[in-house]
Amino acid sequence: MSVAIDQPVPAFQAQATSDTQVNLEALKGKQVVLYFYPKDNTPGCTTQGQGFRDQHDAFVAANTVVFGVSRDSLKTHENFKAKQGFPFELISDKDERLCQLFDVIKLKKLYGKEYLGIDRSTFLIDHDGLLRQEWRGVKVPGHVEAVLQAAQALQQH
Repeated sequence: MSVAIDQPVPAFQAQATSDTQVNLEALKGKQVVLYFYPKDNTPGCTTQGQGFRDQHDAFVAANTVVFGVSRDSLKTHENFKAKQGFPFELISDKDERLCQLFDVIKLKKLYGKEYLGIDRSTFLIDHDGLLRQEWRGVKVPGHVEAVLQAAQALQQH
């Protein structure tokens, strides 16, 4: 079963940087942005993370917590987070439980070889745990601003 707009997101727990256990139930009352990205320390993923970093205060003002999610290890995540100065946690989804829940694993092609990878996607969950918006097949330019606007608009409801 994967997530659907205006439906509750199933409760999950996941291990994140800073020795954090992310528990969706414990985040009720706040909006949550989960952005899935292919790999730490790659150009697009770095640019996207920097965008969320640079808008962090605006997300906080909109009562929104941001988490980056990829299949990288916690050690790789910790280094990426420290190097880029990310003020948010990165979730390590090595077993792909979150990737499957949000249906972001897609067949991709690189240099003619096919492989299964994360389709860059972002999900906005409201303060009651309902999925309110999703962006799939994300292009990095302008994306963080679109997510921020949606979070701000949702917070006013």
